Amino acid sequence: MGKSVAADVRDRMLKLLKNKEYITVVFASAPSQNDFLDALCNDDLIPWDRVVCFHLDEYVGLPADAPQSFSFYLKKRLFERRKPKRFYAIDGLSDPERECRRYSELLAAHTVDIACIGIGENGHIAFNDPHVANFNDPLPVKSVHLDEVSRQQQVNDGCFDSLERVPSTAISLTIPTILSASFIFCTVPGDRKKQAVRDAVLGPVTEQCPASILRTAQECRMYVDAESASLL
Repeated sequence: MGKSVAADVRDRMLKLLKNKEYITVVFASAPSQNDFLDALCNDDLIPWDRVVCFHLDEYVGLPADAPQSFSFYLKKRLFERRKPKRFYAIDGLSDPERECRRYSELLAAHTVDIACIGIGENGHIAFNDPHVANFNDPLPVKSVHLDEVSRQQQVNDGCFDSLERVPSTAISLTIPTILSASFIFCTVPGDRKKQAVRDAVLGPVTEQCPASILRTAQECRMYVDAESASLL
């Protein structure tokens, strides 16, 4: 599945670069993205010097070199081998409100061409958990309090060894910012995601399952495996 996603993202990147000097891509940081990012990193056809990169979210209070930091994840998984034109990282140690404004201004200077995302166990996209999700959010980036399901997922994924160690606050791109992407590639493997996939694809479009809004995107492709698709 990861190879399939990477091939499709690569093809879209190359097609866009036929008409643009550079493109802007937003990446998710999670174990669900490992195979996709590994395959993308191994692709020699992508001119990374023409790709500007952002990421979806970051914990508040974690330094950039913390193993659980999402910017650290992307640097280790991708950018240590492939050097983009620019990678704009969210600073988790900066004042959250000031950092949200800074990152919002950076995004405003770029048109998001591609968003590579996943779906959380509670249906979140980025860190837009159901209790903070807003389909008409006026902010491009905001500080959010994470719900327990979302924090427990980080323990389940092996990122933290206990719930108490998972930060309770994060900075996240909002849903309208994600939907502004011309193309969204959503990678959702694993049994623990099956209910979220079912709700996103077949349930009502509601902020109780934030991923359901992807059905209104300009173009969104969702990649599932037998386990995550088992309730469809």
